[in-house]
Amino acid sequence: MTAVLFDFSGTLFRVESTESWLRGALTEAQVEFGEAELVEAAQALEAMGALPGGVDPSWLPEDVASVWGVRDKSAELHRAAYTGLSRHVQLPDERLYDLLYDRHMAPAAWMPYPDTAEVLRTLRERGIGVGVVSNIGWDLRPVFREHGLDPYVDTYVLSYEHGVQKPDPRLFAAACAALDADPRDVVMVGDNRRADGGAAALGCAVHFVDHLPAEQRPEGLLPVLDLVGGVPRTNGADPRLDK
Repeated sequence: MTAVLFDFSGTLFRVESTESWLRGALTEAQVEFGEAELVEAAQALEAMGALPGGVDPSWLPEDVASVWGVRDKSAELHRAAYTGLSRHVQLPDERLYDLLYDRHMAPAAWMPYPDTAEVLRTLRERGIGVGVVSNIGWDLRPVFREHGLDPYVDTYVLSYEHGVQKPDPRLFAAACAALDADPRDVVMVGDNRRADGGAAALGCAVHFVDHLPAEQRPEGLLPVLDLVGGVPRTNGADPRLDK
């Protein structure tokens, strides 16, 4: 294998809890909310699937259903879908709906899985190309930079920048082209069998991980290293790692 493509949420990174998400927005808005009410609202937001990168919605309100299937094709659709879901939960201040959406894009809202750095670093050392292919409505590059992982990623292929979302093979093809890799020599790693499984249409191998809290998946990515093989670089460290 010459390259590995990774999904973002639920694969390399895990978003904060819904309760932490709501607390952060309340703090930013300087809005007081009783503890019992906060916990209840957080549970309602989680059940609604309003936190991007969290659990899937338990149901789709009519006003969101029309955009849900294409939400990752543009920044506008993504915001409309998720703020639309959160607005079905009563919160004490109207500003919170947009603040919640903005907060989920902050690097502080995301943490890499325990083995993410080790796996990405090892792939770099072995000379394996790395791409991130994500269905998303915003630029996740700052998240990787904040956590010191950007030097290990060769290309980012984000659905909203291409107007195409997984499982459409064109998104995976764009990543393979950016890495100058034959799809037959590429592994796609993700947590969504339908979306990430679309890479198989190009001839890519596909490896799935479980979308779990970090403490329940401490070594979920390590098997990828066995899948790709490869040998260590012989010409020293990649110069980008010295930046």
